[in-house]
Amino acid sequence: MPQPKLFEPIAIGGRTLANRIVVAPMCMYSAEDGRMTDWHLIHLGALSHSGAAILTIEATAVLPEGRISYADVGLWDDATEAAMDRVLKGVRAWSDMPIAIQLAHAGRKASTAKPWEGGAQIAPDAAHGWQTVSASDLAFAEGENPPLALDRAGLARVRDAFAQAARRALRLGIDAIQIHAAHGYLLHQFLSPLSNRREDDYGGSLENRMRFPLEVFEAVRDAVPAGYPVTVRISGTDWVEGGWDIQGSIAFSQALEARGCAAIHVSSGGLDRRQQIPVGPGYQVPLARAVRQAVGIPVIAVGLITEPEQAEAIVATGDADMVALARTVLYDPRWPWHAAARLGASVSAPPQFWRSQPSGLRDLFRK
Repeated sequence: MPQPKLFEPIAIGGRTLANRIVVAPMCMYSAEDGRMTDWHLIHLGALSHSGAAILTIEATAVLPEGRISYADVGLWDDATEAAMDRVLKGVRAWSDMPIAIQLAHAGRKASTAKPWEGGAQIAPDAAHGWQTVSASDLAFAEGENPPLALDRAGLARVRDAFAQAARRALRLGIDAIQIHAAHGYLLHQFLSPLSNRREDDYGGSLENRMRFPLEVFEAVRDAVPAGYPVTVRISGTDWVEGGWDIQGSIAFSQALEARGCAAIHVSSGGLDRRQQIPVGPGYQVPLARAVRQAVGIPVIAVGLITEPEQAEAIVATGDADMVALARTVLYDPRWPWHAAARLGASVSAPPQFWRSQPSGLRDLFRK
């Protein structure tokens, strides 16, 4: 049998990955004042033996007010860096899987309760709450405390925080950085005309709305060595008429490519509660395909990719270069093993697990 495309190596920036499967960033809401805990050691440690090509640390706030919730991970000071260092050392003691990090700022979607506590916004004067910021002073939902529109000093503070977090990531030996510009968080809030009503040179035209996210990308790019992979996650569309759309996503992706972006990760939605999302298997793949046809860098598809044959078809047809798994791999942390078994490929697994190899699949596991 020919080698499945899903298990062929791929170059992202200056790094070659063993296959086309990404463990996507997934918020665990289990940090303490931005500091990773033993939960993250267990969670990331387990996924580091999944057989995927790369493991991405969850949305990591570059400033305290950039957290989605009070229990989110951060990388903004020595204490948050030290906590992450402890977790990474524990993972790396037993796994050589490359590790990426998603750097983020939640903007107006910050200051919330944990999902299992309802996920509602917490008022600035309440315990665990703070004043949010955004491109404009428009609340995410009716009845919520509106954000403060960032002024020039605020923009510089956020931009510089992304760059400083990138430097900390380098010190931690993290292998790649993903900038979060999707799901209705701060950089997406600048991109979409639904949330950006500014009248300065950061609002109005598409060029202006892209300006701040591109400045953040350039600041991160300039903070890392040449060839170091810096990627960006975007929402391909808001799924709301008059909002951010695939044409804007293509223009933004092309601008990122021109500035040295190593890959584009295409998701969607999250900015406006009026969104009408046609959820179904691979529902975001057409968005990834449109971006893939417009750029020359790798594109990553995500969203209800659950079956090995489905993932193989996405990369084999060129709709995307890689697939990212989130809820799928939470439910089945050995999904890449099972995909390799179904597709006739081999996958990396630690020797402690070799005895679990099915008797009919003698070549499934490798070092």
